[in-house]
Amino acid sequence: MYNIIIYIYLLGVAVASRFNEKIRKMWRGEREAFNILRDKVDSNAKYIWFHAASLGEFEQGRPIMERIKKEHPEYKILLTFFSPSGYEVRKNYDGADIICYLPLDTPSNARRFLSLVQPCMAFFIKYEFWWNYLSILKKRGIPTYSVSSIFREGQIFFRWYGKQYGRVLSCFTKFFVQNETSKDLLASIGLRNVEITGDTRFDRVLQIKEQAKYLNEVWEFSRYESQMKNYDGRHTVVVGSSWEHDEDVYLPYFQENPEWKLIIATHVVSKERIEALRNRLEAMGKSVILYSETQEAKKDPSVLWKDFSSHCANKEGECGMPNYPDVIKGIINKADVLIIDCYGLLSSIYQYGHVAYVGGGFGVGIHNVLEAAVWGMPVLFGPNNKRFHEAQGLIKAHGGMEIDSTESLRNIMNKFKNDKEALQTASSAAEEFVKSNAGATDKTLAEIKWKD
Repeated sequence: MYNIIIYIYLLGVAVASRFNEKIRKMWRGEREAFNILRDKVDSNAKYIWFHAASLGEFEQGRPIMERIKKEHPEYKILLTFFSPSGYEVRKNYDGADIICYLPLDTPSNARRFLSLVQPCMAFFIKYEFWWNYLSILKKRGIPTYSVSSIFREGQIFFRWYGKQYGRVLSCFTKFFVQNETSKDLLASIGLRNVEITGDTRFDRVLQIKEQAKYLNEVWEFSRYESQMKNYDGRHTVVVGSSWEHDEDVYLPYFQENPEWKLIIATHVVSKERIEALRNRLEAMGKSVILYSETQEAKKDPSVLWKDFSSHCANKEGECGMPNYPDVIKGIINKADVLIIDCYGLLSSIYQYGHVAYVGGGFGVGIHNVLEAAVWGMPVLFGPNNKRFHEAQGLIKAHGGMEIDSTESLRNIMNKFKNDKEALQTASSAAEEFVKSNAGATDKTLAEIKWKD
């Protein structure tokens, strides 16, 4: 039955690829994977295979990959993705020796793939359970691990009708799970090869914090020492992965409370999306600048300083502006809202905030709350957070707060505004939550059996 479903899915992907660019990239990438493997696999090398569905799972596997690369250079790393949102972003990641899509899990694809690679070990990150690949790995005696996995009672493996497919779990050598609930659920179907190691995302965000970029223009906007958090002027809220539904909730509060400054990174970065958000904010009376404008102003100050051209027109010869940087800094600092109209900076931008709001909770589900919490600030998010273990933990630690309306956001923000001690307490709780849950990488690697 599983293989029938896979072939039907394969047919559906082939048809959908004609109409959807993302699916087309996946379809082409899966077919090109065998060419990549034929060209790049070194038959004399020993490969450890990591598979991640998408970008989030990759980030969970990354600390383990990088430790293996550092401590066991005798192995090479093969990294595969299922989704274009993972592969297209990380196809040039230098921590892996070969990167490609994973061909769909048909019996022939699985046999062909594993014959080409011949991995000595395999790691599947979080939710990946491909029957044919896993069955062949087990049959060939290749140690196979499920890393940072988490299980819930409603999953098919624990339903009466899912017992047959649930046998796929017996293919793993060991599960490294995030919590006690996952261990108990696996035990309920007879699986005891389980270690509670936690979530490697905690290790990853601590790495990201260490590698964070200093962004001068963002610092000028917030204008305070990020490590001290002691600026007595306007405080800054960093909004990460903002959707329109989120903006309907949080923008009314900030319209009423100009003492807060906003840095907004939208989930989708497009010209239309940024323009619409800017127009909405300016209609509220907010002074708005884009991050791209702060960069362009270094070459063309008129982007931010509209009087620059007329000033220079009144000068003879070159326009000498010894105080130009200070003028631009002042313009940036006086703005109410800074919109981040590019990708790749959000994890570094959180360091300039006092409070974070992470979007998605009024729609698809919240995005990465740990990237904000690691900087020691309370994290607010919408109600669609129940299936996110890290968000639930952050709430219990009093470093995260669920909001379901503008009114509930208003109550929390006003408390932080009027009570500095409450803000500091929540900030410390968020930071401590991340630190206290780190170490999953060490625990996982300590359980791996390395062959001489």
